[in-house]
Amino acid sequence: MTSQPVFIQVGALAEGFAPDSHILPPVDDLTGRTLQLEFVDGPKEALTFVSADLVRTTNGQFECRITSVRDGIYFVDYIGGGDGSRPAATSYVLDVKQGLCTSVVGTLPNESEARTDAFTRVERGLELTGVQAQFRHGRIVQQGAQAGTQGALHHPTRELIGMRNLYTYSATEQYEHVYLNDNFYAWQCLAGVEAGLADVDRCHYIAIAKDLYLFVWREKIIPTLGVVMIDLERKKTDGKIFGYQGNQFDTLSNFPVGALAQVLNVTRHPQ
Repeated sequence: MTSQPVFIQVGALAEGFAPDSHILPPVDDLTGRTLQLEFVDGPKEALTFVSADLVRTTNGQFECRITSVRDGIYFVDYIGGGDGSRPAATSYVLDVKQGLCTSVVGTLPNESEARTDAFTRVERGLELTGVQAQFRHGRIVQQGAQAGTQGALHHPTRELIGMRNLYTYSATEQYEHVYLNDNFYAWQCLAGVEAGLADVDRCHYIAIAKDLYLFVWREKIIPTLGVVMIDLERKKTDGKIFGYQGNQFDTLSNFPVGALAQVLNVTRHPQ
């Protein structure tokens, strides 16, 4: 009989993903530039890239990670943001050629919220996960004029739904995703520190460009936020996973992830 697989904290997950991972190297393309972001809803933001790993925003200065999964499109990520009431991390997708931007501010539940059982959450009319994500879409303004075209903003998409994809994060870590519907996806760990684990979690799909998506998931058992760019053209992903380091709720983990992607099959249900 095989042993029962056990869910682990995000900090332990980070340790498993770290060796020889397929993350993208940081880029310094944006160093010295200031981008003005105008969102459809919410206040404007200014991002000044002090260096390849330091960004200044309207809310402060943060150590960040900047990568580019496709030419001219950048993923910027750091711990911070939100209203200060919960631990938060912020991610931006910046398409400087098309002049389009998306921000994702993710927050983690506090200890009391995280320890509230699923039945109680259902009784209270709450989502099963206490992890939250706020999305904003807009345009990039550079030197007093909007960059690029006046094309459609980044937006929710159903293009991934029905796909069954294989993601190889390193020589030891491999996962399968099945994108079920507009709100949920199923995952299982085929190899690695979570081998044998599987679940269905809340998720969001955002279209960025042709065959390029922002995929965000919010796990309910271990408070976890994943924010990942999926490029099906290059068959590559890059992003991050955010959560608590351990079970004391006093230290955060926000670690990079990247994988080689393969579409295994696509299921289309009859109307």
